Amino acid sequence: MLKTAERDPAALPRLLIALLAIVLLWPGVRLSELDLGVFLQSGSSEVGRFLAGFWPPARDAEFLQILLDATLQTLAIATAGMTLALLIALPASLIASRALSLSAAVRGGQPLWWAQLLRWPVRGLLIFLRSVPEIVWALLFVRAVGLGPTAGVLAIAITYSGMLGKVYAEIFESVDQRPAHALMQAGSGRLAAFLYGVLPNAAAEMLSYSVYRWECAIRASVVMGFVGAGGLGQQIDLSLRMFAGSEVASILLTFFVLVLLADLLSRLLRGRLG
Repeated sequence: MLKTAERDPAALPRLLIALLAIVLLWPGVRLSELDLGVFLQSGSSEVGRFLAGFWPPARDAEFLQILLDATLQTLAIATAGMTLALLIALPASLIASRALSLSAAVRGGQPLWWAQLLRWPVRGLLIFLRSVPEIVWALLFVRAVGLGPTAGVLAIAITYSGMLGKVYAEIFESVDQRPAHALMQAGSGRLAAFLYGVLPNAAAEMLSYSVYRWECAIRASVVMGFVGAGGLGQQIDLSLRMFAGSEVASILLTFFVLVLLADLLSRLLRGRLG
């Protein structure tokens, strides 16, 4: 028996929180109609036969050439989409952030009404851009511009500009504001204050997040391939339709290598800037 003084005083609150979490999660499990028993009884054999066809991965010259073209197209979609997203996100984040607000530097953090009038619509626009999933934008752009990589590039550009703009604005506000405010009080322009007062402190975090988002864009471009946006996603959709498990295995291995290389690139860039 534990003595009263040795008992964890937070044991009962933790137990109550755990029970509350179970009570709140149970309706979600019911609404999702999750039934593992059906999968284990009827689906496991079918999945097992399908997975058995994954080995060995396809490695004939013709398919590898198709795989190389699809991989390059996936990288091009993700990179072009991220480039367009950056062109939108950088100016939008500067407007949405209070890091370069002269009123914040001079008037003790009290924003001017006209600055707020400009800032909030831009923040609302960023919320709207990132609230719609990229797969939905891809479906819309496929209907607008037709099948092909263009729809994927535009979908990534729209969605990721909202994500990048929001995070960049928060990074600008989280770094030390005193250098930028000192420059602006000394008569420097906002662009110079950003380049010399904010960007040096925010560059490492911005780069790390941008590379992470580029990695996410690669994954997103694969998913959007299922709706006709090209790349590895479209190829894996074709292989699944033909029940070519060996081709699917090769595509999944290629996708794993892409994400691994993106992670290594992120570590390398962080190490250089750190």
